[in-house]
Amino acid sequence: MEYLIAFLLVMVFIFIGEWVSTFSKAYIPSIFITAILFIIGFWTFLPEDVAVQASFGDEFIAIIVPVLLVHLGTMMDIKQLADQWKAVVIALTGALGASILTMAIGTILFDWHTVAATVPPLIGGVVSTALMTEGLQAQGLTVYLALPVAMYILQSFIGYPLTSFMLKKEGQRLLKEYEPTTQADVNEETQKESKQSKKFVKVSNQYKTSAFVLAKVAFVALLAMIVSQLTNETIDSSICALILGVIAHQIGFLEKNVLNQAKVFNWLMYGLMAYIFSQLNTVTPQILKGIIIQVLVLLILGVLGMYAASALLAKSMKMSTPMAFATSLTALCGFPSDYILTSEVIHHLTSDEGKRNYLLENMMPKMLVGGFATVSIASIIIASILLQVL
Repeated sequence: MEYLIAFLLVMVFIFIGEWVSTFSKAYIPSIFITAILFIIGFWTFLPEDVAVQASFGDEFIAIIVPVLLVHLGTMMDIKQLADQWKAVVIALTGALGASILTMAIGTILFDWHTVAATVPPLIGGVVSTALMTEGLQAQGLTVYLALPVAMYILQSFIGYPLTSFMLKKEGQRLLKEYEPTTQADVNEETQKESKQSKKFVKVSNQYKTSAFVLAKVAFVALLAMIVSQLTNETIDSSICALILGVIAHQIGFLEKNVLNQAKVFNWLMYGLMAYIFSQLNTVTPQILKGIIIQVLVLLILGVLGMYAASALLAKSMKMSTPMAFATSLTALCGFPSDYILTSEVIHHLTSDEGKRNYLLENMMPKMLVGGFATVSIASIIIASILLQVL
């Protein structure tokens, strides 16, 4: 019975977040509210392994992350992906700006080890946090062990609402430029999809079961893992999954929004969210009490550095400042938060399907690619450098 109770609690926390987001028209992101509920739960009655009890453990995550990334790849085309080099440049510049400002001013206010321990988690995810935690422990700097974890947790509480606000500003700007799709455009897109579907052997609709669709997605995800391993993980498996998802859709092997066709996308996303929020169990009131001021000050410095760097590049990259800043802020979110925030904002900005697709095409690729650039590349590189000079 405890497993069903755990599952119930996870879903209640998630739908409360969704309801608050709907009521506030996405000004208060659902994942922000859900994160708060999980923290309150862990501080009171929630078991630390609630995600595992609800069936969302390590094995589940190892399967669904590449599967979800392949799915997201089917929402883009090759040209869209290639065009995102600007988002990569802005995201990496934002991470660099955050690092420089945080270390320049942070070392005046606090000691070097405090700053060095918090910078990588500030601009990255769980990998850079783990690297810093292990490095501090190996060098006997155990007094600083709580800093990377606290930064990793607290950054989302500023990152989620701020990213959502920037995305809303960008979405409102794009809607003013939107031109309704004509019937000719619809016919052209239909013909394009039809041509793609002819590149592989056609399968009758009665045989396109959910299991068949999932098997195809799993095959592409497995191929992405193999490609990453062949490069000794020089190319991150997440990036491989996204790229191969794009290619698989372009050649007609996978349909667009493939997991929605299998009717499992929301289920997998909820499981991933539950797993991520379960990591909030590591931060206790006692830990936060002694370090919250240092972490918040460094976090604010990092956000200011991101804004300055992205705003500086926005015009030359022909991108609006809100979009450039949101791309840099993916460092505070990462996948799947960047996807959830973008989808949520678009959903509440308009109910017109044409406008939603327009916003998705202009915002989602930048956010996804920007998130990979900061979390999978910049934060790990910076963590590796700082570990050498602790």
